[in-house]
Amino acid sequence: MNILVLNCGGSSVKFQVFDMPSAQVIAKGMVERIGKTDAVLHYSSIRHEAWQKEMPISDHKEAISTALSTLTDDDSIGSINAVGHRLVHGGERYTGAVFIDDEVLSTLKEYAPLAPLHNPPNALGIEACKQLMPDIVQVGLFDTALHQRLPDYAYTYALPYKYYEKYHVRRYGFHGIAFTDITERTARIMGKPLNELRIISLMLGSGTTANAMEYGRSVDVSTGLTPLQGLVQSTRSGDIDPAAVTFIMKQEDLSPDQMDDVLNRQSGWLGISGISNDLREVEQAAAAGNERARLAIDTFVYSCKKYVGAYAAAMGGFDVLAFSGGIGEKSSYIRQKVCQGLDFLGIELDQEKNNAGVGPRFITTEVSRTKAVVVPVDEELVIAQQTYDLIHGEGR
Repeated sequence: MNILVLNCGGSSVKFQVFDMPSAQVIAKGMVERIGKTDAVLHYSSIRHEAWQKEMPISDHKEAISTALSTLTDDDSIGSINAVGHRLVHGGERYTGAVFIDDEVLSTLKEYAPLAPLHNPPNALGIEACKQLMPDIVQVGLFDTALHQRLPDYAYTYALPYKYYEKYHVRRYGFHGIAFTDITERTARIMGKPLNELRIISLMLGSGTTANAMEYGRSVDVSTGLTPLQGLVQSTRSGDIDPAAVTFIMKQEDLSPDQMDDVLNRQSGWLGISGISNDLREVEQAAAAGNERARLAIDTFVYSCKKYVGAYAAAMGGFDVLAFSGGIGEKSSYIRQKVCQGLDFLGIELDQEKNNAGVGPRFITTEVSRTKAVVVPVDEELVIAQQTYDLIHGEGR
């Protein structure tokens, strides 16, 4: 069966069509730089070489419509039998793949204030597919599902407990689909079962999350009630004193919605550098001597290093540090800066391995007591497999 996987991120829409159960990719593409006049559609399929086209794309709905029309125009695809969606925030309601119905869509919209960059485009993706492919079954995987087994002391905030009882205010954590893939691939690189490893993963892209996986169980995660908490991100602030938020609101006379926009869309390395939410552009500016760009990178790297140290303490040590995501996979400079000074934790970086090579690999020396690896993540394959398994299990 052909399964279309949609992954609607904060500034991009990725899409792939898998032939299942062979897991062969028969078409794939991405719309990036959504909201800009120079947005880019990338596309390739088994019968068509890769091409790209620059065009203005105003929002996620237009991006999804463009992706679906591109697939429809490709006569090599054949029929789509199911759609699998990456969904971000599902609260405490979902622990695995689910068939999408009105309740799931309602949940996405209910939790949209807690994941404002992702839940709305997730819902748009579902609604677009319902309009264009009304008879096709849709399945969703939530990024929060993996972290539902966090220890209570790890997900509980030190607020009056009534807020958890009334509003379920707690740490949820995100990028769970990615961490499922990252940790399984890391275990294969290490040549050991997942349940024998303590893994610290850094999922570094436009959104960034750190995860502590102890013997196959997610025991801590940097993101919280929303994706805002944790590491410095492209446009999100990451960890911040809550009093700083209320102070700025009073000084600037900002409403909650306005402050929410500042924290989620105007902060991070964009906010510090004043240059871009694309770290590649910030790196280029820093290399050219821009001081605020240098500060943005150093602040981002420092937040990563702090979480590595914290999770090492939480798990009583760790066996391997995994870098993934667009930045984690492609920026040897960021990996080097994160690993610098972590020799006390047993990490001895091999500069040659770090600077060269592609695909999954070690970037530490042979004698490094704690390993570091680069792991390309394939969230779409996880979604396709779990979509297929759910449908197959229901006898569809």
